[in-house]
Amino acid sequence: MNESTNPKIADHEKVLKNADTKVASFDHGPSGFVGKFRSFLHTNPTSIPAIVLILSILVFGLIAGDRFFRLATLSLILQQVTVVGIIALAQTIIILTAGIDLSVGAITVVCSIIMGKLSVETGMNPLLAITIALGAGGLMGLLNAFLVTFIELPPFIVTLGTFNIFDALKLWYSGSESIRAADIEVQAPTLIWFGQTINVFGASVTYGGLALILLAAALWYVLNWTAWGRHVHAIGDDVDAANLAGIQTKRLLTSVYVVAGLICGFAAWVLIGRVGGVNPQEIATANLDSITAVVIGGTSLFGGRGSIVGSVLGALIVGVFSTGLSIAGQDELWKSFTVGVLIIVAVALDQWLRRATK
Repeated sequence: MNESTNPKIADHEKVLKNADTKVASFDHGPSGFVGKFRSFLHTNPTSIPAIVLILSILVFGLIAGDRFFRLATLSLILQQVTVVGIIALAQTIIILTAGIDLSVGAITVVCSIIMGKLSVETGMNPLLAITIALGAGGLMGLLNAFLVTFIELPPFIVTLGTFNIFDALKLWYSGSESIRAADIEVQAPTLIWFGQTINVFGASVTYGGLALILLAAALWYVLNWTAWGRHVHAIGDDVDAANLAGIQTKRLLTSVYVVAGLICGFAAWVLIGRVGGVNPQEIATANLDSITAVVIGGTSLFGGRGSIVGSVLGALIVGVFSTGLSIAGQDELWKSFTVGVLIIVAVALDQWLRRATK
């Protein structure tokens, strides 16, 4: 008997076809609450860190009581995460292109040393010293860009190498010596301007904290409302498709790393104001801290999806956990534990959301 006329075979094929249709309908498109929720999170990635931040504040508010909900405590959290938050902005635009930069912390410290030494030890005008340091940050970003785009080396390897190079340069140039806050206050008070505070609704907010908010707003606008920002997302989604669409990918990637270097240079100025001096050993964990803030903030390590606002929220989440656990009298090790859990959950959630589009 011909197989095509065999009723058992025909029924079996019909069952398989129906099963495939059901699987396809389950995997693709929102169906039911879970599917709609998944689609919402994929469309609005910033909502994830926002929800986590709100829940974290509520939980620590219940644990620590009124001490945590004080404006002084909340403003202190903003002060603590200001420098890492600004560095995270630089990390975000790089990760959006499916890259990564392990040298952002070292670039920031090198720039702070340049500002301090030129202003205090040589008597240079502080604004000129800041300008030179910003240029140095851009040049260090340009070096990363050249190795990634034109030599075509992996960003992870390139920035791991330049991190060690810049780390050695900062120790050589500084002589492993700090510049005291007293010397800066007398000879270059402009360098610590971002450490000054203003009263906002009863809370002390530093100019550095306001700078983080304004810089994040500016980058959000650039990434969402300019051709440059759209091209950054396009490269992260598919660099080959971006090339076919006529985007000058090498030129754009170069600009991304240079802008990231300039942002790190600006973070150096804010850093001096935050700590009151210049120390070559400062923010030793900034490289990983910035990646942590970006990942927890919902930016995909595979590029193309994420937000500036999410990275700021990610930095605030880490600050909330650190301050909340301290007020609750818990050991610092639990901060590392909870942040580690958040990173794993964030990456797993990103993978789940990415599968929603496949």
